[in-house]
Amino acid sequence: MNKLILIPDSFKGTLSSTQVCKIVSAEISKQFPNCEIVSIPVADGGEGSVDCFLSALGGQKSTATVSGPHFEKMESYFGMLEDSTAVIEMASCAGLPLVEDHKDPLGTTTYGVGELILAAAKQGARKIIVGLGGSCTTDGGCGAAAACGVKFYDIAGKSFVPTGGTLKQIEHIDVSKLNPTIKETEIIAMCDIENPMYGPEGAAYVFGPQKGATGNEVKLLDEGLIHLAQVIEHDLGIDVATFPSSGAAGAMGAGMIAFFNASLQMGIETVLDTVQFSEVLNDADLVITGEGKLDTQSLRGKVVIGVARQARQANVPVVALVGGAESNIKSAYDMGVSAIFPINRLPEDFSISKSKSAENLAATAQDVLRVIKAFA
Repeated sequence: MNKLILIPDSFKGTLSSTQVCKIVSAEISKQFPNCEIVSIPVADGGEGSVDCFLSALGGQKSTATVSGPHFEKMESYFGMLEDSTAVIEMASCAGLPLVEDHKDPLGTTTYGVGELILAAAKQGARKIIVGLGGSCTTDGGCGAAAACGVKFYDIAGKSFVPTGGTLKQIEHIDVSKLNPTIKETEIIAMCDIENPMYGPEGAAYVFGPQKGATGNEVKLLDEGLIHLAQVIEHDLGIDVATFPSSGAAGAMGAGMIAFFNASLQMGIETVLDTVQFSEVLNDADLVITGEGKLDTQSLRGKVVIGVARQARQANVPVVALVGGAESNIKSAYDMGVSAIFPINRLPEDFSISKSKSAENLAATAQDVLRVIKAFA
């Protein structure tokens, strides 16, 4: 074994992707002390995304004073990679953990996200990756757009910053004042859901309740998003409601398309493109990936399958170490996964097994590597 690539997702609720890399890397070194190990921890766009990119590619973390979920001033951050690509976590200034005791889905804003985008662009970012994960907002990205110069007017012609509860008051949108630096910057929004902007499977009905929305508030938010989509189509000529993933992060996906001309990508696609994974695969003997649970959602193109598809093109075998695996994921083998190994050693409830995740992962990785070594 000369070269092995580690590229796992986090095991949600137990281990970060960086921790997974560290644990498995230690086991590789025990069995193959001369093996080159390439560690690429992956995040889905939520908390930890900046650190994952910096760990894999190098760069530095910058801080900025921006608006929090309730328009309060707070310190946030973004990562600037060595190739002048900036990475922003929406959750760093508009995330659920910031409003745990005072959720307000009708009043929270993405304004701070727009301020981070501006700060990164002014620092020289030629490309900005915005992770749309873990948000507490449902404002359709209007707050972020307003921070970058987009104007929203009500029926009286007065400009205002819309939130989820005031989307229906938008009468007109003017994007002509969008900061010119933003216009010259490539922006990619990374997300791992495919929900539409509104409707029964949309941002409000599916994700509103976890952000604190009651039944009536969910209905109000959904009506607001329908209205926003109609105004965007009328004023900007973009039918955002038809885009897959437009409902991501309280319809921030729709706002990124309409106001920032951003492209939406599955998180793993963004990571693989950014780290130039096809080149990293050169001369690799094995790829080890993984995630907390391998299920039908995984088969739609999340981390394990995204990695496996590219590795298959390079004829590199892929082993998936997972917290658990459903029985209906056999098609993963047709997508490039060579073998799947659940790490749990005993039939225990997750409330018990989660405290053993690190030792179970290490033991399973060791067993897999021992088998490989025995046949080498």
